Amino acid sequence: MSIATTAAQRSHSHAFAAGNPLAERGTRRAVVLTAVMMVIEIVGGWTLNSMALLADGWHMSSHALALGLALFAYAFARRHADNARFTFGTWKVEVLGGYTSAILLLGVAALMAFQSIERLFTPKPIHYQEAIFIAVIGLLVNLVCAWWLRDSHGHDHHSHGHDHHGHAHGHDKDLNLRAAYLHVLADAATSVLAIVALLVGMFWGAGWLDPVMGMVGAVLVTVWAWGLLRSTSRVLLDAEMDAPVVAEIHEVIQHLPFDAAISDLHVWRVGGDTYACVISLVTDAEVDADQIRAAIGIHEELVHITVELNRTGFASNTQFLS
Repeated sequence: MSIATTAAQRSHSHAFAAGNPLAERGTRRAVVLTAVMMVIEIVGGWTLNSMALLADGWHMSSHALALGLALFAYAFARRHADNARFTFGTWKVEVLGGYTSAILLLGVAALMAFQSIERLFTPKPIHYQEAIFIAVIGLLVNLVCAWWLRDSHGHDHHSHGHDHHGHAHGHDKDLNLRAAYLHVLADAATSVLAIVALLVGMFWGAGWLDPVMGMVGAVLVTVWAWGLLRSTSRVLLDAEMDAPVVAEIHEVIQHLPFDAAISDLHVWRVGGDTYACVISLVTDAEVDADQIRAAIGIHEELVHITVELNRTGFASNTQFLS
């Protein structure tokens, strides 16, 4: 077996996920504002005996945690982008942060549910007007944070990959920002639930609705955390062999102008919507690995391609290209 590489190929960068300074700045502002509002809602819910407001405060704490981890991921990835220790860059730092956040969120949801059930069976008088005032402020904070993050997302400078038919794949490049933005929206929904519960309790005397809405908020946190846990664990475990790009690689090989069979294929994610692959082909055609790489490389989401050719009567030819 011989290895054919050039000096440029040996020294190319493995920072496949570019930074997003605008998103990092928006996330930093959202973290500060959310942390302040989180303290106000938790203290207010506890002193004013509003379980819905307290649940919204705990939910906002999960929101602050998610944003904080997102901010850490941006900073860490930026500072270590050129660190050779990270074989495929630092993008998975944000995935690991999301996974950790999801585990902690499940604990927060359990605490919210426990306190809501306890308050349902041992109700306490609620100071409705004060609680509603704080809940409305919390909703406004969520909307401001959502606007900041949405503005950062709308100006995302990453390019979008296209397939060989010219169609954009349409996936969000910045999963870090996408997760934070969706979490803010979920937090805003919890704030709305708290406001509705407090209004109904104040005007119609349905105080039981306050802890019920607290339990609904716990369910929302659980659903969001479970979805995040599944998506991040998939990336961390490199469970990508059912991704659309795998079928696209098979399609390219099937339409080559000569006979070739895939004997081995590995695909894993190295960025929000970018992949690396190692492919081993068996063929008798007089082609080199660079030609195969060029054919597969038409799919722009494949940013690091390793090709191995095995021929009858010839030594295998492996090239590491990106």
